[in-house]
Amino acid sequence: MTVPLRPKYRLFVDAPLAAGVAVPLTQGQAHYLGTVMRAKAGEAVAVFNGRDGEWRAEVAELARKGGTLAVAESLRPQAAEPDLWLLFAPLKKDATDMVVEKATELGAARLMPVMTDNTNASRINTERARANAVEAAEQCERLTVPEVAEAAPLARVLAEWDPARPLLVCDETGGGEPLAAAAARLAGATLGLLIGPEGGFSQSELDLLRRTSFVLPVGLGPRVLRAETAALAALAVLQAVAGDWRSGGPAFR
Repeated sequence: MTVPLRPKYRLFVDAPLAAGVAVPLTQGQAHYLGTVMRAKAGEAVAVFNGRDGEWRAEVAELARKGGTLAVAESLRPQAAEPDLWLLFAPLKKDATDMVVEKATELGAARLMPVMTDNTNASRINTERARANAVEAAEQCERLTVPEVAEAAPLARVLAEWDPARPLLVCDETGGGEPLAAAAARLAGATLGLLIGPEGGFSQSELDLLRRTSFVLPVGLGPRVLRAETAALAALAVLQAVAGDWRSGGPAFR
């Protein structure tokens, strides 16, 4: 039996997916397929929407202002993914782009920019971050795109947080439990992970975090890591110890 090759192209779409459905393409998607990739009518495209799994579709029409795909058959059913949230202080543009892209590849379900006293960036381009998350999800073959929240001050995030979700905070002062140990102990829980800004949290923020009941300080080893390195290293540890890098599927529900 010959196994069909996976489609060369992969797109995230908003439309419902089922056999026989026509899926409209945005102008940007049509430009990517027709101009950048030089796709032709009848060529296969893998499509997913975060709800209906992944489907094989074919290019039906490409034009300057859009196009249409014809959905043919299911490639993969929708599957559970880790409910792991990453909170991070925005960095300079390129570093923030990297955190969003790599956190998407590492399986974060929600990305939450948090403004702190020492945050270097005064704002974050949320639409740019969302577009980067979509592109990364298309490339890494995950079945969902992480939600990208609007930036919010740390105090507000903590005030609105669900205490049932432990929040692991990477503690640069060295007083936290090793992250791998905390991850093993909390396997099966829904989790949040907070990475502070370059320069660390202010003393008032550290005091606030330490008196917040659902906050768990954790450590990332003996070396001082850049903020973007800490975010990706911590996500990798959580996925390896308690997440969907293990055989048997995700532990975060």
